[in-house]
Amino acid sequence: MRILVVEDEHLLAEVLTEGLRDQGMAVDVAHDGLTAAAKLDLHGYDVVILDRDLPGIHGDTLCQMITERDERAMVLMLTAAGSPGDRVSGLTLGADDYLAKPFHFPELVLRVRALARRRPSARPRTLRAGGVELDPARHRATRDGWRLDLSVKEFALLEALLRASPSCLSAEELLEQVWDENVDPFTNTVPVTVSRLRRKLGDPPIITTTPGVGYRIADPADR
Repeated sequence: MRILVVEDEHLLAEVLTEGLRDQGMAVDVAHDGLTAAAKLDLHGYDVVILDRDLPGIHGDTLCQMITERDERAMVLMLTAAGSPGDRVSGLTLGADDYLAKPFHFPELVLRVRALARRRPSARPRTLRAGGVELDPARHRATRDGWRLDLSVKEFALLEALLRASPSCLSAEELLEQVWDENVDPFTNTVPVTVSRLRRKLGDPPIITTTPGVGYRIADPADR
């Protein structure tokens, strides 16, 4: 899951970014509307956490820009303006959810995950393939009923592969979905993480590699 945090308060943006990354999400950050608009043109996001009172491009205008896209992200407005009238106006602009500051971080995480599940392209809550079951909301993954002990990135990588299954994802696509804009595009972090994940998934192997194409989940029974 890839998230864009658009917040001009740098300390709050840092807290949100680090907290969401600890939840296994790939997170980019923008401190003004112009930077956010540029990032939205470059990357596909599942959810945008959007402050309303932004420099550059106002949050209300940015929200309307997002909702007019063919493949739009879900928008969670996060703002100090929390009166009933403010919430109504924010939702009228096209925001999918509205959370007033100050907020409880676990509630924000639940709302972000709920919004991601509501995206038109989103898959069912529990992802299944090759004997693996993964529940992003509970951060739980099993294979043949046995609990998998996965790191944050291993879990996110497995989730991305399951969402794409039976299609392949290239290393570049996995970097886009699982990591964030700060990752070195020439790093070998994808094959290294895939290798660790394969070991933890055990036999028979279900992650296959197609040279020059990418990685995919393949049910051993279909081979």
